Amino acid sequence: MGRLTVRHSVLRLSAEHASRQPDRLAVEEPMELRVAGRPLAVTMRTPGHDIELAHGFLLTEGVIDAVSDVATARYCDSVDERGRNTYNVLDVALSPGVAAPPTGVNRNFYTTSSCGVCGKASLDAVRLRSRYSPAGDSSRISPQTLSALPDVLRTSQRLFDSTGGLHAAGLFTAEGRLLVVREDVGRHNAVDKVLGWALLNDSVPARGCVLMVSGRASFELVQKAVMAGVPMLAAVSAPSSLAVELAAESGLTLVGFLRGATMNVYAGAERVLLTSTAAG
Repeated sequence: MGRLTVRHSVLRLSAEHASRQPDRLAVEEPMELRVAGRPLAVTMRTPGHDIELAHGFLLTEGVIDAVSDVATARYCDSVDERGRNTYNVLDVALSPGVAAPPTGVNRNFYTTSSCGVCGKASLDAVRLRSRYSPAGDSSRISPQTLSALPDVLRTSQRLFDSTGGLHAAGLFTAEGRLLVVREDVGRHNAVDKVLGWALLNDSVPARGCVLMVSGRASFELVQKAVMAGVPMLAAVSAPSSLAVELAAESGLTLVGFLRGATMNVYAGAERVLLTSTAAG
């Protein structure tokens, strides 16, 4: 695995003085994902949990449905000028009978750390069909449990504490128990790592779970939640209009501006348990 952080000298300015000090930065490096030796995607990510990232990406793009659909996943063909493995190329072999993903048809699979669907050719191409629709999930959650999730997620961000520059995603039970947290320079990568963990741990579909993200709720994050059968997605910031539309269509509970005891429920409000006073 590559480095997660690097040290860099910065000029730190304040009203009183200026000084040179070391600073720690989150590493951002490309990872090329191959399927059967054929390049499929390049994403800018924070190294670490790359196997989870690959599984989550393939799941949320509709390439695989189960962990058994992947035969092997291994690093390959990625060395620096000294011949050392950079761990920046990952090759996945699909199991016999699993169809290889079509390339160059509906999507240019290049993503950046800030955008996971920039290469989609059309809106229809990103409305993927999920085997694990959250619409029938009967799980419920209280506002009090929801309000506690951002602090739990934040205190679990080990790399954020040292760099201040990483997104986080966490998977919780409806009772508020933390299952897994992953950090990355890309919010969609953090989500893919979490959902890849769920797939590898036989937790897809992620029934009765809440996916909590540290930033905004974009269309792509709602799509990823739907593809993994997550019934609830919560974010500390705003959702987009398309994210709300997809959540409502898919039966996903979407919560935004989750800050302390206040929050906005944009879709799937029936999963949020309200007292009679609050409901009135």
